[in-house]
Amino acid sequence: MNQNQEIVLSHRKRRLNAVSIPAEIAINIVLVMFCLACIIPFIFVIIISFSSEESIRQVGFSFTPVEWSLEAFKYVFDIGDQLWRSYFNSFFITIVGTFLSVLICILYSYALFRQDFKYRRFFTFFSFFTMLFGGGLAPTYMVCKNLLGLSNNYQALIVPMLVNPFNFIVMRTFFQSSVPTELIEAAAIDGSSEYKTLFRIIVPISKPGIATIALLNALAFWNEWFIAMLYLRDAKYFPLQYLLMKQQNQVDFLIKNSAFLGPEAIKIMSQLPQESLRMALVVLIVIPIAFAYPFFQRYIISGLTIGSVKG
Repeated sequence: MNQNQEIVLSHRKRRLNAVSIPAEIAINIVLVMFCLACIIPFIFVIIISFSSEESIRQVGFSFTPVEWSLEAFKYVFDIGDQLWRSYFNSFFITIVGTFLSVLICILYSYALFRQDFKYRRFFTFFSFFTMLFGGGLAPTYMVCKNLLGLSNNYQALIVPMLVNPFNFIVMRTFFQSSVPTELIEAAAIDGSSEYKTLFRIIVPISKPGIATIALLNALAFWNEWFIAMLYLRDAKYFPLQYLLMKQQNQVDFLIKNSAFLGPEAIKIMSQLPQESLRMALVVLIVIPIAFAYPFFQRYIISGLTIGSVKG
């Protein structure tokens, strides 16, 4: 009798945690629709980038263009070595900037997390205050260019974005919710130094938070073009986004002012890719950074599973 009761109870527990077949089908349908809603727009952008300008004029944006064309990509690749130089600049700036900004974020947030740090409240307010009030564009420009010499060099694209107070608050909150203070005390008893405790004990169990901050910083560095417009004049330092933006602006300028040129020039300008060029630029910019998502996702999942198995 006791055995039968245990079977009934276990069956009820499974039923409480299980989902009925109709509900499971409905959930899968919703998830598939959500995935399609995320994937289809990017596929649409790729199709438009391979569409001819004449096809876009005739049928607009369509999954089945009248004519396929590589003119948009040919126009971009005609830039030559400068395109690959800008690709290198973007990768270099993103990798170095992400590493340094994450390192600064970990060090600053760890200090805010430690209850025994005497000036913890002051530095918390100091970082939070800069989120509410900023110096403005003109003072920032003068400090960066005149005082720090951030002009026509890689530092001009990296240094202004190294400190993000919002990331400090997020990382500090993650430390508070995920890192037990008893672990730090045990490491101190064993004679571990502060830096050894941080990088040997705290960082390995904080991979989800670190990976999230790293992904946000990588996206910020990869997509940044406004700082390049402010501080760069030498083309050898141009990141990919700023270079492609200049190309798009040149095409738009030529097309808008083609009426002031001769008939032959007007015909040539009318054949320049405009809409398809915009989509081609999106493809060239998005595809490289899209490969970063699986990389960070792997570390987020591995960090979440740390400590989930008990001996």
